[in-house]
Amino acid sequence: MSTILAIESSCDDTSAAVLRDDVLLSNVIASQKVHEQYGGVVPELASRAHEQNIIPVVDGAIREAGIRKEEIDAVAFTRGPGLMGSLMVGVSFAKSFAQALGKPIIEVNHLQAHVLSHFIRQEVQECRSTGEQTNALPDKKQEHSSAFLHSHTPTLPSFPFICLLVSGGHTQILLLHSHFDMEILGQTIDDAAGEAIDKAAKIMDLGYPGGPIIDRLAKEGDPEAFHFATPQIAGYDYSFSGIKTSFLYFLRDRLKEDPDFIEKNKADLCASIQKTIVDFLLKKVEKAALKHGVRQVAIAGGVSANSRLRSELQRICDKHRWQAFIPPFKFCTDNAAMVGIAGYFKYLKGEFADISLPPYTR
Repeated sequence: MSTILAIESSCDDTSAAVLRDDVLLSNVIASQKVHEQYGGVVPELASRAHEQNIIPVVDGAIREAGIRKEEIDAVAFTRGPGLMGSLMVGVSFAKSFAQALGKPIIEVNHLQAHVLSHFIRQEVQECRSTGEQTNALPDKKQEHSSAFLHSHTPTLPSFPFICLLVSGGHTQILLLHSHFDMEILGQTIDDAAGEAIDKAAKIMDLGYPGGPIIDRLAKEGDPEAFHFATPQIAGYDYSFSGIKTSFLYFLRDRLKEDPDFIEKNKADLCASIQKTIVDFLLKKVEKAALKHGVRQVAIAGGVSANSRLRSELQRICDKHRWQAFIPPFKFCTDNAAMVGIAGYFKYLKGEFADISLPPYTR
């Protein structure tokens, strides 16, 4: 049995988690509000906030897990890709913490971690007398009591399966043959899907972060109200720069006719651009799954929290009698739990990192 402390600091969320084998005991995240006034992440401010957050976040994760730091067998950390200043904080802390305990370190690729989040098991306590449930680890007095039953997340993906990794910085269709054998079938040749959604929100002056705002407003709008051009890209690759340009020029022309066009049609605009991007994403995912004879399809990354992407994936899988794997919302955005599960699988293989390894941005 292994106990892994995981640290994530690739962008603007400072997170620490503790896993016992593949079971999540704690996952603490400190988000940074300072970037909202700038409409995007400011790298220098992000790294400074990580410096403030890293110690209390790690301490909170260890306390919530109900363990002593001496019980930790290895420290996993996000090595990249991400913002260099942010990564430096997490990587440096992980190395120092592990050295102080005399424990090995495990470097984790941020993108692989997003995909492997589907293998996290969550411990659930069920108290027979009250029927109450909690995600907290039982205290030592309760741990061996017959009054508590423990169950885990029931269904995990089996290989091979396809995963759409989609976020603000990355868009890829992956065919997974094993935990770390991920074949890239297709990817964006320019912008990422999440960046396109955020850009649309910025054009309409909706605020930051734009993705959740568009998702919320889209629920009140008509996805068929407006239509935007999608590029014809061969194979399973994507391009989102053209969709952004189409949206921008459409609004430019309409605003000439009516300066209040955006305000009058905000919900419909959000619903329409969201539909355009989601349909473009899933059309190629469906094509890839059919081509490779795969009957399990997953999504991962920040954009996997989008309600239309989640519902449309489920609809497509239902149509083909495939199994859809949709991550819990807390595992969509950056978090240390996903770093921990990737670290656990590397721990099983004895893949430990050298203390001299630097972080990388791409």
